[in-house]
Amino acid sequence: MRFFRFAALALLSLVSVTAPVFAENARPNIILIMADDFGYECVTANGGESYKTPVLDKLAAGGVRFEQCHVQPLCTPTRVQLMTGKYNVRNYLNFGTLLESEKTFANVLKETGYATGICGNWQLGRGKELPRHFGFDESCLWQHTRRPPRYANPGLEYNGVEKDFTNGEYGPKLVNDFALDFITRHKEKPFFLYYPMMLTHDPFQPTPDSEDWDPATQGEQAKKNVKHFADMTAYMDKMIGQVVTKLEELGLRENTLVIFLGDNGTGKGVSSKFKGADYPGGKGSTHARGTHVPLIASWPAVMKEARVCKGLISSADFLPTICDAAGVKVPEGVDGVSFLPQLRGEKGAPREWLYTWYSPRQAKDLAVRECAFDQHYKLYKNGDFFALAGDLDEKKPMKVAELQGDAAVAAVKLQKVLDQYKDVRPEALDRAFAENGAPKPGKPNAKGKGKNKGQGQKADEQ
Repeated sequence: MRFFRFAALALLSLVSVTAPVFAENARPNIILIMADDFGYECVTANGGESYKTPVLDKLAAGGVRFEQCHVQPLCTPTRVQLMTGKYNVRNYLNFGTLLESEKTFANVLKETGYATGICGNWQLGRGKELPRHFGFDESCLWQHTRRPPRYANPGLEYNGVEKDFTNGEYGPKLVNDFALDFITRHKEKPFFLYYPMMLTHDPFQPTPDSEDWDPATQGEQAKKNVKHFADMTAYMDKMIGQVVTKLEELGLRENTLVIFLGDNGTGKGVSSKFKGADYPGGKGSTHARGTHVPLIASWPAVMKEARVCKGLISSADFLPTICDAAGVKVPEGVDGVSFLPQLRGEKGAPREWLYTWYSPRQAKDLAVRECAFDQHYKLYKNGDFFALAGDLDEKKPMKVAELQGDAAVAAVKLQKVLDQYKDVRPEALDRAFAENGAPKPGKPNAKGKGKNKGQGQKADEQ
């Protein structure tokens, strides 16, 4: 009898040790991972045939894979839209800037008790204090206060403190080590980790798993070859696998929402095999090759079976979705629509259209490309209209006045969308650009501080 009593006490003791971790994490942990220059066609689960993505494929096999996620065609526009939940028409000043007046998803979650961290590519202003200003308790970043190399022997900023590595270290691994450490240290309370990866952006250089890896490589001009894009994709997938494994080891996987997407289409110059055909990357273009990215979500506590969602998703939708998942009120003034119902297998209120305001170089005329589109048709502000089926590269414009049937109905609907945003752009933003111009390479961004201590590379716009 005494033995059974002892066994029961031991069992209760074990439960009391492990249960609080789950109890405190009733709200989910959230990890948002964004690959750099990585289009929809690159994931095997989507139909890609050129690269190995076993971790992403496994996440999709147990979660939700989205077929129509579209973001901005270039990195900073997407990052601004993703972090604020607002279309660029409302708050985009120029490349490399996130206005300090904006509130991000990290600000919102931090205010409600989440531990918040960011690791990877920053590219949103040189001010040392900016990550904390935008809600991140901790940071491990590249291209924050300067622009050194990012891959072999990189320079990083840890909580704004610059650190250079010269002993054969690999930037993406160092950043991933930070992510694993952040997860481990914050396992007792809900955490939010935003992980905008450096991979798979050019320069296409060897990884530590490549046959021609050289730990003595210095700078971003050495050993560049597009063939390394495959190695970089495999290494990115491997790093995500280590994050998932760490969650499993800590008993956090069940109640952690992991979201993966790309920040824009694959870089031009990279051609992949997709569903039996060649698929050139189209980063920077407003057609699908520049905006169509992978989106995979996995949350075992909520997603009990794998599903494929064909609904439209915008990069503005992530902030409200993350807020909904955390049980946090969505800030007023956002344009995004939560896709949490789709994650749960519910119908929700799927989008009928997507809107894009895109100004890649911010010339003094703003050089804006503005459009609205649905699953089948796209209308630009200048009147160009395209039937997307069979015209992926938008080379066959149609005259709106001559449209009939479904196309004519779609044109009316999409014109109403464009009209919604006709007078939304704040004049102060365009005036600020006209007065100050775009940031020049090696100079601080708006309200940023510090000088570029890199190798003299241009700002990462291409």
